[in-house]
Amino acid sequence: MSERSSGEDGRGTEPPQTRRNDRGFGKRRRRKRKRRQPSNGSDQTDLRQTAAGDDIFHPGARVEDSEPFGKSDIETGSCGPKSRDKNSQDAFVQNGHTQGQKARRNRYKKRGRGQNQTGSDVGDSRKDTGRHTSGAFHQNNRRSPVYAALDLGTNNCRLLVAVPRQKGRFRVIDGFSRIVRLGEGLSQTGRLSDAAMDRAVEALKVCATKLGNREVKNQRLIATEACRQAENGDVFLGRVKEETGLELEIVTRETEARLAAEGCGSLMDAKSDAAVMFDIGGGSTELILVRGSRRRRGNVADRIVDWTSLPLGVVTLAERFGGKDVTRELFSNMVRTVIDEISEFEGRKKLQSTFQSGYAHLLGTSGTVTTLAGIHLGLDRYDRRKVDGLWLRSEEIDDVIRDLLGMNYKERANNPCIGTERADLVLAGCAILEAIRKVWPTERLRVADRGLREGLLAEMMNADGVWNRSRRHRRHDSKSSGDGS
Repeated sequence: MSERSSGEDGRGTEPPQTRRNDRGFGKRRRRKRKRRQPSNGSDQTDLRQTAAGDDIFHPGARVEDSEPFGKSDIETGSCGPKSRDKNSQDAFVQNGHTQGQKARRNRYKKRGRGQNQTGSDVGDSRKDTGRHTSGAFHQNNRRSPVYAALDLGTNNCRLLVAVPRQKGRFRVIDGFSRIVRLGEGLSQTGRLSDAAMDRAVEALKVCATKLGNREVKNQRLIATEACRQAENGDVFLGRVKEETGLELEIVTRETEARLAAEGCGSLMDAKSDAAVMFDIGGGSTELILVRGSRRRRGNVADRIVDWTSLPLGVVTLAERFGGKDVTRELFSNMVRTVIDEISEFEGRKKLQSTFQSGYAHLLGTSGTVTTLAGIHLGLDRYDRRKVDGLWLRSEEIDDVIRDLLGMNYKERANNPCIGTERADLVLAGCAILEAIRKVWPTERLRVADRGLREGLLAEMMNADGVWNRSRRHRRHDSKSSGDGS
């Protein structure tokens, strides 16, 4: 017979205090099991959703979080998706919290655990809650330096603001992304149009405001293919400096390829012998051949075998062939054009034997591959946790492309994974992807929702040694606590 006798209600008759202790012990065990669970790593297909305020592993991840596909203007801040009231930072802070987070924050106030300030409690549900003011980020009573990376491409203007965390990690505290189509018409005229420059300048003004509201320790603001090709690229950058105060640098194709590799390299399969990374942009496509590494140490850039930058992107290819009414014959012509460009890349055969006999895969970072992943998953709303790190099999990619070719322009625009902003570009991106798959045939493609900005942030933080300093601070803290015991 059990030592615990039962009362009339079927519950144990031991004193209430004993039952409370049992329940408390169970909670402690559950918390301990939860802590023992491995954190989401780069090899998992369901990575954590990276909103502003999340900790992310180097090289990081994109900040466009929980936004519907096809949105031309995505803004995020220190707590999550921003309210559509762009003139109100307070509205964003209020709407960014869930009801549970608000309740926890109120409990913290009652217990005297620090007051929420005008910014927000970044990650207030975590034990190491930091307080984010307008210009600085504090964690464990220490001031963390703020870093910013801006990428002005042929199609998009993107900003990411972050602070370093423990070794190899940083926390996103703000971000911005808008489709500006800076390279619109560039392939025909060789110049940036006035309308395209106006759109880009307006987006950069928003970025300048965000940066001006913070004490940024280090920032890097880059422009890529559109400004490289345009005859009036320097004139445009002069206008940007005059109207926004931002000084953008035009990076080389080699730098762009290296940053793309650093930005998504952590998603390369640790067991693979090789991978071809690619970044399908608006005006160019970067191809990077990378050797595998079982140790998973060191920079991905150190394992680059060869690289090239094709002068073809979704905007330039769509303008050459037309992006709205795409027949299967026209699509095949697009694919052959891209293959012809790749055939001029002398290093394309360096990993050919590995792809034929070894364990290799493709790793893509671009709006094209994330859109295909969303269509494959049937998403009605963007969820980075399901897209970033997702593996797609060859037949799954074939099915999505086949479905897209069967749609007309209006049907593509009505698809929640595409929208009107990408409806005339998505098949051009698919043609570039199809050409890459024909040159480097493999059964697996991994999708990366991360890229140049994450590579920029990681490089700046590494150069400043902030992760080394944080390790020294932890050793100092542990010694101090030991002396006081």
